[in-house]
Amino acid sequence: MTKQTLTQLEQHELFLTRHIGPDEVQQQAMLNVVGAESIDDLIGQIVPESIRLDRELTVGRPNNESEGLDYIRNVANKNQVFKSYIGMGYYPTLVPNVVLRNVLENPGWYTAYTPYQPEIAQGRLEAIINFQQMSMDLTGLDLASASLLDEATAAAEAMALAKRVSKAKKANIFFVANDLFPQTLDVIKTRAECFGFDVVVGPAHEAVNYELFGALFQYTNREGQIHDYTELFTELKAKKAVISVAADIMSLVLLKSPGEMGADVVFGNAQRFGVPMGYGGPHASFFVTKDTHKRSMPGRIIGVSQDTRGNRALRMAMQTREQHIRREKANSNICTAQVLLANMASFYAVFHGPQGLKTIANRINRFTDILALGLASKGLNPVNSAWFDTLTFESTNLVAIKTRAAAAKLNLRIDSDLRFGVSLDETTTREDIAQLFDVILGEDHGLDVTIIDEQVLAATESSIPASLQRQNAILTHPTFNRYQSETEMMRYIKRLENKDLALNHSMISLGSCTMKLNAVAEMLPISWPEFANMHPFCPLEQAEGYTQLINELSDWLVDITGYDAICMQPNSGAQGEYAGLLAIQKYHASRGDGHRNVCLIPQSAHGTNPASAQLAGMKVVVTACDAQGNIDLDDLRTKAQEVAEHLSCIMITYPSTHGVYEETVQEICEIIHQYGGQVYLDGANMNAQVGITSPGFIGADVSHLNLHKTFAIPHGGGGPGMGPIGIKAHLAPFVAGHTIIKPGLESDNNGAVSAAPYGSAGILPISYMYIRLLGSKGLKQSTQMAMLNANYVTKKLSEHYPLLFSGRNNRVAHECILDLRPLKETSGVTEMDIAKRLNDYGFHAPTMSFPVAGTLMIEPTESESKVELDRFIEAMIAIREEVRKVEAGLWPADNNPLHNAPHTLADIMDPEFDSRPYSRELAVFPTAVTKANKFWPTVNRIDDVFGDRNLFCACVPMEDYE
Repeated sequence: MTKQTLTQLEQHELFLTRHIGPDEVQQQAMLNVVGAESIDDLIGQIVPESIRLDRELTVGRPNNESEGLDYIRNVANKNQVFKSYIGMGYYPTLVPNVVLRNVLENPGWYTAYTPYQPEIAQGRLEAIINFQQMSMDLTGLDLASASLLDEATAAAEAMALAKRVSKAKKANIFFVANDLFPQTLDVIKTRAECFGFDVVVGPAHEAVNYELFGALFQYTNREGQIHDYTELFTELKAKKAVISVAADIMSLVLLKSPGEMGADVVFGNAQRFGVPMGYGGPHASFFVTKDTHKRSMPGRIIGVSQDTRGNRALRMAMQTREQHIRREKANSNICTAQVLLANMASFYAVFHGPQGLKTIANRINRFTDILALGLASKGLNPVNSAWFDTLTFESTNLVAIKTRAAAAKLNLRIDSDLRFGVSLDETTTREDIAQLFDVILGEDHGLDVTIIDEQVLAATESSIPASLQRQNAILTHPTFNRYQSETEMMRYIKRLENKDLALNHSMISLGSCTMKLNAVAEMLPISWPEFANMHPFCPLEQAEGYTQLINELSDWLVDITGYDAICMQPNSGAQGEYAGLLAIQKYHASRGDGHRNVCLIPQSAHGTNPASAQLAGMKVVVTACDAQGNIDLDDLRTKAQEVAEHLSCIMITYPSTHGVYEETVQEICEIIHQYGGQVYLDGANMNAQVGITSPGFIGADVSHLNLHKTFAIPHGGGGPGMGPIGIKAHLAPFVAGHTIIKPGLESDNNGAVSAAPYGSAGILPISYMYIRLLGSKGLKQSTQMAMLNANYVTKKLSEHYPLLFSGRNNRVAHECILDLRPLKETSGVTEMDIAKRLNDYGFHAPTMSFPVAGTLMIEPTESESKVELDRFIEAMIAIREEVRKVEAGLWPADNNPLHNAPHTLADIMDPEFDSRPYSRELAVFPTAVTKANKFWPTVNRIDDVFGDRNLFCACVPMEDYE
């Protein structure tokens, strides 16, 4: 046996060898196939020399996993996890361990993709429809979305929906009650400014004094007061105003629903249903409205349809509403939901059931009553007269109270020099109440929690007025009433997981979505209490660990992107686009160029780009692409000149959405700058840039970074995401700020785009670990390997399928597009047929019909081994041979394995299967590998048209699941 040197042994320990799929022998074999002498030779053939970095990254040396985990453990330990009573939409919660282990920490749930292929996503679709049913039951309205990003952005979406559907067409005022959470008002004002809406803030009863298109109220409000708004809503609706309510999900278990009061839209944060605070996110916001507003609703909706066998099946309903398709006419630019977190919240409701939720909610309210009664007995009465979980007090002793609170390591909500608040939650104990008495009153109060509890029991009046107590039953569907034992819950979660194809089964080769490895070492820290249990509005001195992590991650991203600063607030890629465009607009306004409002967008752009531009109040002008898919410079120059006086920016993607490095990218930047505009470079394809080139080096001014793509945060079945923006120095003063947390930046007082100051900070440890483990060398090698894998797959498949676009030397960047339109002409086989047939081979389909209809866009990522790439190539070649049989007339166009795909157990058990011109074995075991590792789709191809014509978005009868 050959002895290894110490250096070789250390090299073997590096995370890089775990993250990159092909080993050195496989890499050389792949280089031989693509016709390159080395990886550097290949990169030289792909990337224009003019944009290649002339330096190495300065991230530092790579860590092995134990080193990285030890380091981030020390960072985490710098956070001081005080007991939180701050509230304002964020509360400590108890994540059921069965959900923690089997969902949050399970790659079968967190590595799945958005359910565009519903036949292999029925498990998470059922979990999401449970979330929708839960949301509808609690809010008293008809139609719920699959979740939005957070409560504040949901409020902005509610305002936009109100304007779309209001019959008060001439009204331009949106009224906001002055007891709304301040972070929500912050986001609303930012959005309203873009749309040109007038926001009026005042006491709730004053809303009737204005001509409104909509109004928003908090239930329960910031101070904990609960109001019956039924009469007010009736008056406002008579004036044609659309009523929105920001509601607390736990309180709705006990309170009269806003829908019963007459609300048109109800939304809120589902965080306290078993999702950690995470210093602000990620969390799922529920969003519910009336059925009549379904086509104006933002975000995604899961609906019920049927498959080709007539069985009930779930799918994303009304996909034509998606901004990818509607572009600047979209209802919203949101391109995802918070699926993983919505699933956790729905499982929390399923596990506890209606009785369990009532027990939790009643316990919270009972402890709040004990605290209120005890303090009142000492002369400190709450400001609010009715409450669920939050009390507000005025005290001249607040300085002393704050001192005692700090010593006891707990955080109260501080409203002013005299006013403070306390919000309780499901983690509150008797000992906590006793400690609160000590902190608020001093230690000589003589109060006994047990005695006060008896007094509360004996009281004749409730802290929740009779008129506000819920009378109707909730969560009556059997799903919420049969899984309360851990055994049953564990099996239910597993049963759903088995219906979904995720990265723990096979590669997901989606172009522009970068479904790479989400390593366990990267994921572990997000469950640590030092990261998971931090309130986003705690004092900054308690968040020293988060501050260090965010600063170090920002410094690394500055190095990687070539920008000067990073804004961490946007909590999705779409939010990053919106935030970047706002920074551009504020920059122009600061220079007296507020009239610049035109955004140039190439035909090849992501659908989110024009939707985001519209959201930022811009006018979209589309520029042409040439026959090779590149931006047409002549057309760009002409249109830039035509709109020069009003040119705000251009939005481009690099490498392009067509998967190639456009040679003229620097010239594009120069043209825009020549006419006074800014360059927004969409960061979706950063996986082909890191360590090789960078947006800042190319000449762009701002980009969003999909940390959930390039930087290893998992997709979670359609969310969470994180989309911080990199900016050049001149734009840095204009990025998002926050109304509550002020770290001392020039941008602090700018309006917010997300509820929390650092967006979904709870998942930042994933990207932090990804970069620390790979180091400068590993980051660059990952980019190189992404391109080698893509060109290997392209070379192999281009012998069987037409390649739509290629760049210099006939190379692609990190993804390729196969043109299936010629096959459709010769055989009738569509891109949909091939996508569904891939399910039978055990694969998720590549991106279908984007950016060009009738195509498949493939991105293998750097994490897939040559063995897995070859298995995918084998499947695609076998499918091409199946198409040839249709072309030759050996199989009818309407009865062949492609047309009938995917195949289920019900298919092969069907006695009438013998009438088909192909065998059962070919249907479900088309390759030897599928026999050894078969993934079974649980439904046949779903009828989208039927689902949209018969829209039903709630839980179906149990027998349909069984």
